[in-house]
Amino acid sequence: MDTKPKDEALFLPFMQIPTGHHHVADAVIEELQLAIETFNCEKVDILSYSYGKMERLVSATYLSWIKKMPKAYDWLYNYLAVKNQTKRSRQLLYEAMFTPYFKRLINENEPRILFCTHALPSNISSILKCKNKLRANTVNVYTDFFINRVWGIEGIDYHFVPSITVKKFLLELGVDESTIYVTGIPVHPVFLKPKPLSLPTNQIHVLITGGSLGVGSIEKLIPENPTVKYSVLCGKNERLYHNLRRRNHPSINPIPYVSSKVEMNEIYNQADAVITKPGGVTISECLMKHIPVFTGNALPGQEKVNERQLKELGVILTMDTFNESIEKQVIDFFEDEMLQKNYREKLETYHNHLENRPLSAILQEICSTAE
Repeated sequence: MDTKPKDEALFLPFMQIPTGHHHVADAVIEELQLAIETFNCEKVDILSYSYGKMERLVSATYLSWIKKMPKAYDWLYNYLAVKNQTKRSRQLLYEAMFTPYFKRLINENEPRILFCTHALPSNISSILKCKNKLRANTVNVYTDFFINRVWGIEGIDYHFVPSITVKKFLLELGVDESTIYVTGIPVHPVFLKPKPLSLPTNQIHVLITGGSLGVGSIEKLIPENPTVKYSVLCGKNERLYHNLRRRNHPSINPIPYVSSKVEMNEIYNQADAVITKPGGVTISECLMKHIPVFTGNALPGQEKVNERQLKELGVILTMDTFNESIEKQVIDFFEDEMLQKNYREKLETYHNHLENRPLSAILQEICSTAE
C-alpha cells in the first residue's frame, strides 16, 4: 500500500453474536473517540464481510454445538486453543478462507491502526505483519483472562491485557514489555467508577446476570422463599422474565433487557454482590465496580478457563451448585469478615497492577505514534 494511512481505526471482532468481542470493541471505540475526535472508528466482522449471510449459519451452528455437545466442544477447545499455550499455531484453513478478504478490507479502509478483539483476525494480522504486508499498527485487545494459542503474537505492535498474569505470560513468549498495557478487559467508561459505599441493610441484595442461559439454570438459583433480595437480568429471555413475574415475590425483581449503559451502571450500584457466568466482560465490569462476584454455570471452552484463571487471582468466589444452597453461600460470605477482608485484598492487588492512567490516554499515545 503506497498511500498514506487514513486517520481511521478498524476494529475486528468475529461473528455477529453480541459477545465480549463486540462489547470490548465498542468500549475501546468509546474511549478512542473521547481521546481523539478526528479518528474515524469502524467495526467490521470479517466473517460477515467475507461470506455475507453464511455468518448466520456459522453462528447458529456454534451456539447449537455448545448447547447440545458441551463436553465435545470443551475438549476440542482445550485441545486446539489452550493445550501447550506457549506454542503458537497456524490456522491454515482459516488463512486460506479469509486472507484475501482481509487484504481487501485493509486496502479499502487504509486504517492507521487495527484493534483485534478476537483471536482469528489477530492471527492473520500477525502473519501479514511478519511478511511486511500490513502497515497499520496492530493492537491485540484480549477479551478473556488468558491467551489462547490462536492469538497472533509475533509482529503485533501492542497488547491490552486483562491482568498481570497475562502480562507475565507474554513476557515469557519474548514480547517487549513496553508494548504491553495491563488495562483489564476494557469496559464502557460508565463502569469505571467504583460502586458507592452504601449503608448496611437487613437484606443482602444480589444481582443475577445471564438470562440467556435458560429458565431452569437461573430459577434453580433462587429458593422458593428467599431471604436475600434478588434482581435478575433476564436479557431477551422473555420466558424467564414472565416466570419470575408470576412468582410475585417481594424479594425477586426480574429485569427485562437493558440496553442503556447508564441504566446498567445504576443496577450495579444497587447490588451488594453479583452472581454470573465467568464471561470476560461481565466479570471485568464487576471488578471495576469493586463488587464481589460469585461465578457458576460456566459455559464449556473459554469460560471454564476464565474461571480457573480468575480463581487463581482470587477475585471471584466460585459457587458449589450441587452440594450447598447458593443463598447460603452468599450469606456465609457476608457473615465472614475475614473472608471479605481477604477478597478485598485480592481485588486491591488486582487493581494495583492495572495501568495508573486511563485507557483514553494510552490510546492517544499509541495512535499518535502510528505511521
